[in-house]
This record gives sequence, C-alpha cells and structure tokens, in this order.
Amino acid sequence: MRQSMTGFASQNGQGLGRSWTWELRGVNGKGLDLRLRMPDGIEGLEAGVRSRCAERLKRGNVQVSLKLAAEDTEGGLRIDEAQLAAVLAAMQRIESDAMDKGLSLAPSTAAEIVALRGVLTAEVPEADPRALCTALLADFDMALNSFVAMRRSEGTALARILTQQLDEITTLVDEAEAAVVERQPQQAERLRDQLRRVTENADGVDEARLAQELALIAVKSDITEETDRLRAHIAAARELLEVKGAVGRKFDFLMQEFNREANTLCSKSGDTRLTRAGLALKTVIDQMREQVQNVE
Repeated sequence: MRQSMTGFASQNGQGLGRSWTWELRGVNGKGLDLRLRMPDGIEGLEAGVRSRCAERLKRGNVQVSLKLAAEDTEGGLRIDEAQLAAVLAAMQRIESDAMDKGLSLAPSTAAEIVALRGVLTAEVPEADPRALCTALLADFDMALNSFVAMRRSEGTALARILTQQLDEITTLVDEAEAAVVERQPQQAERLRDQLRRVTENADGVDEARLAQELALIAVKSDITEETDRLRAHIAAARELLEVKGAVGRKFDFLMQEFNREANTLCSKSGDTRLTRAGLALKTVIDQMREQVQNVE
C-alpha cells in the first residue's frame, strides 16, 4: 500500500497531575526531517519519539509538538508567605498614609486579600519523570498510528490518481504509434526525396559516410525506441505502485526518464497528429510528476 508524505494527527491525554496534547504534521521532503517541539526535562522522551518515527516513517518533513500543562485540581492550595507579607505591608502603608491625610478606608476582608495575584497558588505535585514519560509515549503511539493511517489513506488516493495517469500515458503512446503507421506513406515519400538529394550530391563522397547519413535520416524519423522505453517505464511505474516500502525517490527518477522520452518523441514528430500526442504526453507526465512529489 502506497503512503503519502502529507498528514495530520492529534492526541489528548492526562494523568500524574498533568494534561497534554500531541500533534503531528507532515509534508513532502527528500528524506525524513523530524522537527520536535517538546518541553525539556523529561528524560527519554525525545529519544522515544525519534525512534518511533524512524521505525514508521521513511520520508517527509514531520513536525511533532507536545503541549504539557499542570492540572490545578490535582494538588492543594498554598499561601505564598512572601507575597502575603508584601501585600500586607503595602496595605499597612496605604492605610497609614490615608489616616495621615484624614481619609478613612474600609477594612479589607481575607477573601479580598487571597484574591490578589500571587497570594494563593495551586500546588501541583511533582510527577515521577519515568512514569510521565511512559504515559506521554503511550499517547504518542496512538497519535502516530492515526498519523500513519492518514498518510496511508492519502497514499491510496494518490495511487489511484497515478494509475489513471499511467492509463492516459498508455493511451497516448498507442495514439503515437498509430500516427506513425498512418504517416508511413508520406514518410516514405519524404525519405525518398531526401535520399535523392543525398545521392545527387554523392559524387566523390565516401560510401561509409553516405551510408551513415542515410541511416541518420531514418533514425531521425523513427520513434520505436522512444515508445518502447515509454512502455517499459509504464510497466516499472505500475510495479512501484504495488511494492512495499518507500519508493518515492525511484518514482521521481522514473518521471525524469518519462520526460526525456516524451521530449525526444516530440523532436521526431514530423506531423500534426504525432506532435499533438507528444505534447499531450508531456502534459500528463508533468501532472504525474507533481503527484509523485508526495509519494513516500
């Protein structure tokens, strides 16, 4: 089953006084380029993520991010003694200054004081680093499974598109060969004219050179080699769609070969129908090459 390099997945989890969200995003790339955005201080987490990605993914630019937060409900409340002392001292000074100016202030309540920022804080218990790493990696495995599943789904759709494009190329190669058969009478007459021009000016010309020139005329109008290679490339591409593993680089190289043969065929066309088939071939090959860029 083919796999695309594009995909997205997320996974939420909580435990050990923490909550977290994993996200994976992937786009196409020449190799496997992992970019990790995770909090520091969790021993073994980054190594675990990298090894899991390397095992399941072969190509693509993949961004992995982890958002980790403490859960207030897991711990108790704690009064910050230093902050409280600073607040009370400030209140005492304000009240003293107000009295000196003959102002009377309403008394402050305990509820008002603890509502001030920094006086009352949530106490989050320390989590066991190993247990936290294990829990995070368990949820990362689930996120990675979803990510791979999406890439496979994209790959299935991609394989379907590539198969259709290979069918189009096959049809166009058939049309090119039919055009060659159709133009044979005109081509034969053109070759006879060229032969006459060569032989009329052949006095004193080396026989081997003359044979070489005649062979060159014939080669310039023959597209058999190009159509045979195109059919071989079609067969190779269909095989790549069936084999397991990462084949994107092989596909990319094969598309270069497709394009080379289509260019040569166009340069040898010599008539409207064959030129039309050659240009249509180039169009489909370019479209196919764009799709191949996403194959893992």
